[in-house]
Amino acid sequence: MSRQLSLAEVFQLGYYWETKILLTAVKLDVFSAVDTRPKSAQELAERVGADASMLGILLNALVAMKLLTKDGELFGNSSTALTHLVRHSTQYVGHLLLLHDAEWNNWGRLEETIRTGRRMVDRHVFETDPELGSNVLAVLNRIGQQSGPDLARRLNLMGKERILDLGGGAGTNTIAFCHVYPELVATVFDLPATLRLTEKTVKEAGLESRIRLLSGDFNSDPLGGPYDLVLMSDILHYQTFQMNRQVVGKVFASLASGGRLVIKDRFLEESGAGPAWTTAFAVHILVNTQHGGCYRASDAMQWMTDAGFVSVTELEKTAVVQGVKP
Repeated sequence: MSRQLSLAEVFQLGYYWETKILLTAVKLDVFSAVDTRPKSAQELAERVGADASMLGILLNALVAMKLLTKDGELFGNSSTALTHLVRHSTQYVGHLLLLHDAEWNNWGRLEETIRTGRRMVDRHVFETDPELGSNVLAVLNRIGQQSGPDLARRLNLMGKERILDLGGGAGTNTIAFCHVYPELVATVFDLPATLRLTEKTVKEAGLESRIRLLSGDFNSDPLGGPYDLVLMSDILHYQTFQMNRQVVGKVFASLASGGRLVIKDRFLEESGAGPAWTTAFAVHILVNTQHGGCYRASDAMQWMTDAGFVSVTELEKTAVVQGVKP
């Protein structure tokens, strides 16, 4: 039997105060203003363009949240803030938090969405703010560099296989795959605005000769090929059920005989009530996209079967499924 929540835990779930305090501090770039030298509220207010007395209240809350330190009237960064919340840090994640702040008003319309059955947004923030989208992809690229090589080894790619990373973003997985398998050649397919970042990351990795960039909309444009493996990683949830079914069919046509389609995503359990993070992510998709959704692994496996794939299996529970073209 699962443990029951205490009343204190229920209240903690309902309090969004600390979340908005942190997001506001990142939006004001408070942590970068503090940097490595503690400063007074007045000095910080001048740097970020704020009222000193009001900012002081926010700063004290950040101290209590263990993101800032306080010595007398001087505020300093915690080690965590210095590492992740100061812009010049190589491990800065603030852009991802800025994305959450940009979505704040959408979350405020959750009740209206649920009551009416109508989505309140017509475009994702990546479309309305491409610069923010590019910055977020850069952060996700850095985070994903840790998991990409492990995924490549689990898929057991062989020799000179040709892979397509569909909706590949910054090319994180493709770069990792090419590092693990020296003879691999790859194509990253994504929108033109995204590929500007991809081109940069591929050059930094020194893989221009092995990774080709293909610009387009995978729902309407040719995918090229034939490929030995197509990877669809974290793109299903931005699309409708029918759109995903059609894309899987296009992928089948672009694969060589014996080629594989691997879909990696945040899948719901069959009950729809887990994993916990994915159920919350499904609500996030509901309020922040025009028509996206979270799906079950069985949905993706059915799309594969309908398209003609065989040996359709769930390689990793609620995370990775695979099918083979006969």
